[in-house]
Amino acid sequence: MLPGFPVADPIGGLIGGLLIGLSATIMLLGLGRIAGISGIAARAVGLAPAGMERSAAWAFVIGLPLGALIILLIKGGLTASFANPVLLGIAGIIVGFGTRLGSGCTSGHGVCGVSRLSQRSLVATITFMATGIATVAIMNALDIEVLP
Repeated sequence: MLPGFPVADPIGGLIGGLLIGLSATIMLLGLGRIAGISGIAARAVGLAPAGMERSAAWAFVIGLPLGALIILLIKGGLTASFANPVLLGIAGIIVGFGTRLGSGCTSGHGVCGVSRLSQRSLVATITFMATGIATVAIMNALDIEVLP
């Protein structure tokens, strides 16, 4: 346990980060594609005309929650709290708009783009981080509670 972070799991975070990096590397080397979730999801539902095969995109999109479910079952159950559904829906719409506006998401820009030293991805990732920090600061200042 880390001071001030009673539910922190640094070992789990490290393992998760390594798996994300490994997955992105395998996808780039194996398929020649960037593992950007918003682009893959857009391809799966037919919003993106080009990219990986739609069946591969669907496999990737289905594999994300399926992998989380497997880990959940291995660890023995759900212990996390979820945000207010209304705030979660609003946040999802804003993030969806932002990924289209920014031509990618945190996985495409933050994981894959930054590792390739893409200037566009560096700017996008700095923007994501600054916006996230500002949002938390504003919500804390306004005493808006997200988790029940």
